[in-house]
Amino acid sequence: MKVLVTGADGFIGSHLVEHLVEKGYKVRAFVLYNSFGSNGWLDTLPKDVFSKIEIFAGDIRDPNGTRLAMEGIDVVYHLAALIAIPYSYHSPDNYVDVNIKGTLNVLQAARQLKTKRILVTSTSEVYGTAKYVPIDELHSFQGQSPYSATKIGADRIAESFYRSFGMPITIVRPFNTYGPRQSARAVIPTIITQLLNGKTDIKLGALHPTRDLLYVKDTVRAFVEIAKCDKLIGEEVNIATQTEISIRDLAQSMINIINPTAKIISEDVRFRPEKSEVERLLGSNEKLRKFTNWKPEVELKDGLSKTIEWFRNPQHLSQYKADIYNV
Repeated sequence: MKVLVTGADGFIGSHLVEHLVEKGYKVRAFVLYNSFGSNGWLDTLPKDVFSKIEIFAGDIRDPNGTRLAMEGIDVVYHLAALIAIPYSYHSPDNYVDVNIKGTLNVLQAARQLKTKRILVTSTSEVYGTAKYVPIDELHSFQGQSPYSATKIGADRIAESFYRSFGMPITIVRPFNTYGPRQSARAVIPTIITQLLNGKTDIKLGALHPTRDLLYVKDTVRAFVEIAKCDKLIGEEVNIATQTEISIRDLAQSMINIINPTAKIISEDVRFRPEKSEVERLLGSNEKLRKFTNWKPEVELKDGLSKTIEWFRNPQHLSQYKADIYNV
């Protein structure tokens, strides 16, 4: 089986590519074209893994390039997206172009090429602050940031192609994935990189919101299980641990591991606008567990330890800027 991963150069995408190669799939990796010839995090994979990947450099906003990338493909894992919430406040046009129009390009190409299976990656941010917990797939949607609004739009476009054209689409909705290679704009790398660079004042935004944190290896296993399950065609599926932790407690747990003398400071610049903050995320994984053999395997304590150890490598840590607020 030949598969395409869009956004393959990113955090989750690179882990998914690695997992698929290890499972024996033929993998084409769609990476964002750049004049440096960089393949993002894929360039850090072991040589025996990287040698088995077919690289396609392009731009998900280009319908012609997207269709070319999808030729001869059985399964598309569509992960390419702009994801940073603060950046979406001042550049929402970019999010519409990448998240909505990019998804439309994938769907149009899949329709023309009669692609056998399409997984469109959503986000728990589409739910906004929980109205009830655990949040299941019937929870209402709330566009509390331009980012989440564009992901809602992408999801609904995907749904329309399933309903209108009978296409084999599943909307896959990970909650708060973390682990090695995550970008500095996320809270866990923000905390770890400050601590490992010797900072004793750990600068964060709001501390009271809760998140459902999922280790990246568990996330990518769920993607593959969903792709194999025909009963989930036309469905939306959460990937979640069904547990939650506050940002304050999360930060303190890493402080206790790395430098117990450090303290947490809330900086105004790091706060989301009041009505934009997602106060609580706690996802239901009952649907996923009902239809597949998936279950989360990595406890938060173990996942954080694995992530911290990855960041302790000077070669990895040097790629992150701990002195600035990474938007």
